[in-house]
This record gives sequence, structure tokens and C-alpha cells, in this order.
Amino acid sequence: MQLEALKATIRDVPDFPSKGIVFRDLTTMIKNGDSLKVMSHAMADLYRDKGVTKVVGIESRGFIGGSILAYELGAGFVPARKPGKLPSLTIKASYAKEYGVDTIELHSDAITSDDVVVLHDDLLATGGTMNACYKLVKSMNPKKVYINFIVELTDLNGRENLPKDCEITSLLKY
Repeated sequence: MQLEALKATIRDVPDFPSKGIVFRDLTTMIKNGDSLKVMSHAMADLYRDKGVTKVVGIESRGFIGGSILAYELGAGFVPARKPGKLPSLTIKASYAKEYGVDTIELHSDAITSDDVVVLHDDLLATGGTMNACYKLVKSMNPKKVYINFIVELTDLNGRENLPKDCEITSLLKY
């Protein structure tokens, strides 16, 4: 199976979560063993030679691909969570959403200055959540930060809301 063939395994759900939105449902891709394997290896191949020590996965769908990527690279996994979900001391960043403000948190000891980090989420739409997560991770002074998505919705121009000094990769673009 080729990478572009993965698109055929992603279900389009019209009018979800609201009218006029076409939701790209990745659960149909990851429930298929062959698709999951292709996606996993393709993501890992982007970073195998970059010395990655930690992968930060953004709640909640970013936990799936992020954990797989960390495993494939032999790196640690760090969850970026909604407020109140992490049990120890955290740092947080808030960001604007279409209808309000949201917040994301990391454990304050999750990243060190020796780390090379990949930030992962399943899908890039507007980029607000990823940008907030990037700022949190950068505040911990890692050696290097990369950003990765499985799917990018290019018509929403989410890359414009992400840092220009960071390598950003997406496996599939719509």
C-alpha cells in the first residue's frame, strides 16, 4: 500500500461536528492493520536520523500516532493534556478557538534541554492547539523541535499560525 492510498481508508463524515464541516475520520485508517503499518513507518521515516528523544502527543487523537511514533523511534512519549488531567506540577498555555479559549498542559519536567522533540497531532486545521503546545515545549529549551501531522487541511491555512523556524511535516494533504 502506498502512502496516498491511505486517503482511501479515511472516512469523510459530512456535517460533523457541525453543519458544513467534513470531518476526516482517521479511525477507519488506524483500524486497518496494513494502513496503520504504512502510516507508522512513513511517519517514523521522517525522523529516524534526527536524534529524537521525545514525542509530544496532543490530546486526544495525537496520543495514538504520537505513541506509535515514539515507539518506532525508541523515544519517550509525553502527553499534552487538557487542564486538570496531569497528576503532577504542570505548565500551561491558553489559545483562542472559534468560540472561546482553551488551555493545554504539560508536566513541568517533561522536556529537558537535552531533548530533541517531535510534536504530533493527528490533523492540522487552524493550528491553534499546536502553536500553544509548541510555545510550551520551547519554553523548556529543548535542543530542537519538529512538528508532525498525519493529515493537513490545506484550505484552512493552519501552517500560517505555526512557527516559521520549525520543520513541519504532514503525511497527507487535503
